[in-house]
Amino acid sequence: MTGRAGSLRAAAAAAGGPRWGPGAFRARFDFGGRDVASWFPGHMAKGLRQMRGSLRRADCLVEVHDARIPLSGRNPMLQEALGIRPHVLVLNKMDLADPRQQLKVLEQLKQQGCSHVVFADCQRDSNVKKIVPLVAKLVSSSPRYDRAENAEYNIMVIGVPNVGKSSLINSLRRLHLRKGKATAVGGEPGVTKAVLTRIQVCETPLMYLVDTPGVLPPKLGDVEMGMKLALCGAIRDHLVGEDIMADYLLYTLNRQQQFGYVQHYGLPEASDDIGHVLKHVALILGKTQKVKVLTGTGNVNVTMLNYSAAAYEFLRAFRAGRLGRVTLD
Repeated sequence: MTGRAGSLRAAAAAAGGPRWGPGAFRARFDFGGRDVASWFPGHMAKGLRQMRGSLRRADCLVEVHDARIPLSGRNPMLQEALGIRPHVLVLNKMDLADPRQQLKVLEQLKQQGCSHVVFADCQRDSNVKKIVPLVAKLVSSSPRYDRAENAEYNIMVIGVPNVGKSSLINSLRRLHLRKGKATAVGGEPGVTKAVLTRIQVCETPLMYLVDTPGVLPPKLGDVEMGMKLALCGAIRDHLVGEDIMADYLLYTLNRQQQFGYVQHYGLPEASDDIGHVLKHVALILGKTQKVKVLTGTGNVNVTMLNYSAAAYEFLRAFRAGRLGRVTLD
């Protein structure tokens, strides 16, 4: 990096701050007595009721979850609603997760009774082609009860917010029907607000998918699980707070020896102090804000580093995979 950004980096490196060697990182994270109850919107109960009403018309449930949190945050109420129907777990955004963790994740999920798992990247259609044959095989080998005479397959897509349910449907349509988007996709939770009409995704076998709103567990006793969901975008940032999220992300990266952030931001070395890291990020990227200061001679506008903007950038870089491929669980 050259020019102004390069001089900023040099200034940041010279700014000092704590230096940390191996083993000097925090062993645990202080959540400061936070309560996760305020993080969950009330409309999700309505979504779950709607889904239960549509369940009797479903032959199979495809649960989409974020590959970076394969064990955290899956809604137990959704799993209870699965009943006796076939169930496929699609761990989306595998391009952002640590590939070295896949075998361990599969083994842990198998112990939980989840034996049909597909790692996928719905943006690039990676591994998505495995889903329709797997669903067709599971449905054909399972009792369909009142739908036994129906030749078409109805698949309900479920999961917590912002894990890529709509992206999966659009990916399947691209692969099997050569058609474009059928459902809205967004980078933040809550884009799909209601259970939608059926969307065809395959001709042979004739298969329809129903997109559903993201539904979080109604109660999370574990603040750490809530923080992981927030880092992956399943809970809106402002409900949790970008500052605490950035600090928890730094704690997790250091604990896992994932030091991609050091190289990405040109830090002299890894640090366990979020204030030091965000100061460096703000200097490098020129994140500043004008603050009015009252002095003896009147108001003076002072330019200061914008730590909130730096925290937001730190989170965005993680979500885009720029800090490396990380599995939070």
